[in-house]
Amino acid sequence: MVDSRGTLAQDGRRPERLELRVPTTPTQLPAVRAMAGDLAIRMDYDLDAVEDLRLAVDEACATLTSIVLGDAPLTVVFEITRVGLRIDAWVPTATGTEVPTDGFGWAILAALVDAVEGRRATQREVPAGNESDAPVAVISLEKHLPGHHTTGVGSDSGQNLSVAR
Repeated sequence: MVDSRGTLAQDGRRPERLELRVPTTPTQLPAVRAMAGDLAIRMDYDLDAVEDLRLAVDEACATLTSIVLGDAPLTVVFEITRVGLRIDAWVPTATGTEVPTDGFGWAILAALVDAVEGRRATQREVPAGNESDAPVAVISLEKHLPGHHTTGVGSDSGQNLSVAR
């Protein structure tokens, strides 16, 4: 689903959002990776950046599927802006479940994108959530187009979030 009704960006244009919901099975995750690559190509990222995005989305989804509650689906929201691509991926989890951010996979993920954040949230706080207080685990990624820079996900300094705790 594409949603272009969001708030206006600083340049007066609304970012476009594409929501994708897939089962958390290994056979369905390549669809999310393919969507990320297709969007990146259409946004004129160079080939290295396209592959970085594919790998980052793949790693984020694999991380989330390892902590999902039962057989709940994975929701991925791609937001296309003039400065780049923001991706919020989330799954329902048990209360208190943390996103694992201390392994090798997370270090690779952080190296592939301009900003990354893993956190706990509720369905009310995530894009495409059902407005309930049910817990979810979220991984947010940003990949900027060449020549663009923003403050980054969850950070006022513009720096990537630390891999170490």
